[in-house]
Amino acid sequence: MGCEFSRLCSCCCCCIIEPNGVIAKSHDVEKEEADEASDLPSFHEFSIEQLKMATSGFAVENIVSEHGEKAPNVVYKGKLQNQRQVAIKRFNRSAWPDSRQFLDEARAVGQLRNPRLANLLGCCCEGDERLLVAEFMPHETLAKHLFHWETQPMKWAMRLRVALYLAEALEYCTSKGRALYHDLNAYRIVFDDDANPRLSCFGLMKNSRDGKSYSTNLAFTPPEYLRTGRVTPESVMYSFGTLLLDLLSGKHIPPSHALDLIRDRNLEMLTDSCLEGQFSNDEGTELVRLASRCLQYEPRERPNPKSLVSALVPLQKETEQPSHVLMGITQGGGGAAMPLTPLGEACLRMDLTAIHEILENLAYKDDEGATAELSFHMWTNQMQDTLNSKKKGDVAFRHKEFKTAIDYYTQFIDVGTMISPTVYARRSLSYLMNDMPDEALNDAIQIQVISPIWHIASYLQAAALFALKRENEAQIALKEGSVLEEKNNIT
Repeated sequence: MGCEFSRLCSCCCCCIIEPNGVIAKSHDVEKEEADEASDLPSFHEFSIEQLKMATSGFAVENIVSEHGEKAPNVVYKGKLQNQRQVAIKRFNRSAWPDSRQFLDEARAVGQLRNPRLANLLGCCCEGDERLLVAEFMPHETLAKHLFHWETQPMKWAMRLRVALYLAEALEYCTSKGRALYHDLNAYRIVFDDDANPRLSCFGLMKNSRDGKSYSTNLAFTPPEYLRTGRVTPESVMYSFGTLLLDLLSGKHIPPSHALDLIRDRNLEMLTDSCLEGQFSNDEGTELVRLASRCLQYEPRERPNPKSLVSALVPLQKETEQPSHVLMGITQGGGGAAMPLTPLGEACLRMDLTAIHEILENLAYKDDEGATAELSFHMWTNQMQDTLNSKKKGDVAFRHKEFKTAIDYYTQFIDVGTMISPTVYARRSLSYLMNDMPDEALNDAIQIQVISPIWHIASYLQAAALFALKRENEAQIALKEGSVLEEKNNIT
């Protein structure tokens, strides 16, 4: 035990037990928290236009929330102009009528910075729009990995790590005066680039000013909430207990049924059969004991986050293994670099001549909707002039007369009757050929607004960012282009 514990302290755990039994943060974890804070921008208030741009006009393709566009508050995946990926929660228009109250709440949550949270980066409060902007976590939710896994069930060691990291997140929030968490469940735990579990910051605010704190089935709701309608720190501990049951069973078992099984000592029925041989009876019993304490009917008899951390630290296993290894996930959402296609290679090398050849060969194959609109409007004189501008731009582009191409494509775009992602792509490359990377980047971003899943947009953003010497952002855009191109090839 002593050997295991010393290994635990030096690896994944963020606490050390002092002689008086008090849990203290290790130097490594304090450094991790400091690094997290320094890497993240300070809380920012965005305009609705910035967030429309980030989500390609709140495109359906960018929805990542559980119930899609039918949910009252929809979460989108977005990308800010600096290439940072974000999760954007758009509230129902009637959710927060008092803009000051919404801003005060968002700013308070936005002051939190911790590696156990998917941190809040900003908000938007413009007109009747209310949105939150948080770090994007690419590896989905605990619900997905526990209840709907595809390649492998979550290992016991990883389930214990999830419980510990969640307890640490709640302990941190409590220490900063944000002990209330609304509707804590398996969908609120998300996995970052390294497959480490994090608690979503969205639950630190209610879904509306006067809304319910729990949206789940009443069978999973703390008993005192059913009596009073109020969430308390002790209610959060009850929800933590339901999550421990989820981790133990791999199913969403109602607490009353689980407690009956515990009282009958029928732990076999409570335990996920996929975990056979991965833990001892003592380990299982300890987790069940913790869950039972959290699910006490009387709120005052439940533990606090600090005591949960204290209880979970000694249970940790395989602490030397990174989370992405335990989860069977390639690190960083891509790990070993995805092989680049000819277009990706050309962008990486900044071979603009090769990019030109690829765009020329591609022609207007990806402008299907635009072509239909063109044919409908062709009878007007104005539209005929617009078409002529495009045709002259195409001729100039083919003959590598890029300044002329810019002029004609600009005439076509400025009329505004028809929107063509291919025209923007060609003008973007023409700007690059004329050493105008800022203009090229703006066009590449505009392509993504028009056509969110077209890989050309990301590739041209990468080329423009390389030209601007913004290497890290360029690599992110290049990787995104590779992923989108692979998806498009599959479909």
